[in-house]
This record gives sequence, C-alpha cells and structure tokens, in this order.
Amino acid sequence: MSRLATKVALVTGGGAGLGRATCLAFAAESAAVVVADRDAEGAAGTVSLIERKGGSAVSVETDVTQASDCERMVAEATSRFGRLDFAYNNAGMGGEGLPTHETTLVHWDALMAVNLTGVFLSMKYEIPAMLETGGGAIVNTSSIRGLVSYPDLSAYTASKHAVFGLTKSAALEYADKGIRINAVCPGVVKTALVEQSYARMPGFEERSLALHPVGRFGEPEEIAATVVWLCSDEASYVAGAGLVVDGGWVAQ
Repeated sequence: MSRLATKVALVTGGGAGLGRATCLAFAAESAAVVVADRDAEGAAGTVSLIERKGGSAVSVETDVTQASDCERMVAEATSRFGRLDFAYNNAGMGGEGLPTHETTLVHWDALMAVNLTGVFLSMKYEIPAMLETGGGAIVNTSSIRGLVSYPDLSAYTASKHAVFGLTKSAALEYADKGIRINAVCPGVVKTALVEQSYARMPGFEERSLALHPVGRFGEPEEIAATVVWLCSDEASYVAGAGLVVDGGWVAQ
C-alpha cells in the first residue's frame, strides 16, 4: 500500500507546472486529489492524467484571490472525499523584472493578491477542515526569494518573504493541534511561468543559471517530491520550516 492511501490532498495552481507535478505525485502515492486552478481546462487536464493512471481526482475552478472560491474548493474536497488531509498552496505569479520605483501599483496589488492573500485565504478554509478530522499538513510555496533578495524583483521578493512569515506564524498556532505547516523554497524550476518571466527579461536566464552550483535548473518533479515528503509521516517532526530546494543557490 502506498504511504498516502486513504488521504485527500488539495493543490492550488494544480493545472500546470509545480502544481500539476505535485498533483501527480500525490496520486502516485494513492491519495485522492483536488485540483484547484483558475484555468479550468488546465485543472481538468491534470485530473485526466491522474485518472488515466487509475487515480481519483476532481477539478475545481478556483481564483485564490476570492474568499468564496477558496471556501468552495475546500467544501468540494470534503463533500467529494469526506475529509481534507493535505494542502499545497502553490498558485502564484511572477515578477516584472523592474526596479522598485518603476514597479506599477497595478502589478504590486495583483501579485500580492495571488501570492500572499491567496495563501492566506486558502489556509483560512483548509485549517478548519483539517481540525474537524484531527489534523493534517499544509505546504505553502515560498521561494529562495523568501529567504534572499535579488534586484528588480522587489514586489515578488516581498510577497515570498511574506508567505514564509505567514507560514511560520500559522505553524506555531496549529502545531499542537495536529496540523503541520511548512513552506517549500524552490530555486529556479523549469516551468511555463519561469519561461514567461525570462522572455520578459533578456539575459536573466543566463545570469540565473550561473547562480546554481549544480549547473542546472530544477525539475517540477523534484519540488513535488519534497512537498509530498513534507506531508507524509516521514516529516512528522518538521513544522514551521522553509525547505530550500535550489541546487545550492542560497548556500553561497
């Protein structure tokens, strides 16, 4: 029997990239998966991939900046599968690659709404569902930008520092109630979102690659494996951590 059999996992931003890879990783461990994404077609595609391999999954069109959507995605998990054990709050957006004084308020507000408020709203509804069944585990996507800075990404860096701070505070609130809350802090991972960012910032890809001591970018499946481990009993003593998966970047 796989280590997550009988468990239910919810993943925001599950229609592509890290989210899709993590949905597939949860399903491979026999967890039922709720795929939440504002891209309904992408979420449905992830469900299809899981079902083709004999897994159980459902998609929920979700805008994590909207409280009603976050409440609905959790309600779908509990009504469809009877419980919620794990959540990976991963939905996010990238930065503009501009100095602080050139960053628009429109971009700042949009980025904070998705990257930070989206995580807060997701946890706001995930936590009560987990408390009802005795606990669970939550992983939030921060970033190496939640630990170290980089020029021309002030809004993105601020949002990811805030996600890590939110994670640590919430971890202290619920550690004695059976809910472990952690963050994963990836380096650069090969996803469509990263490719779009590099397309907007000529030369940034080459500079980023040079900062990875292992000499390559990460793969979505490597982050997914970390998230699943953080949710498993193997990580039962890990709470309030920011697990760095970055090819050695922040060790320099």
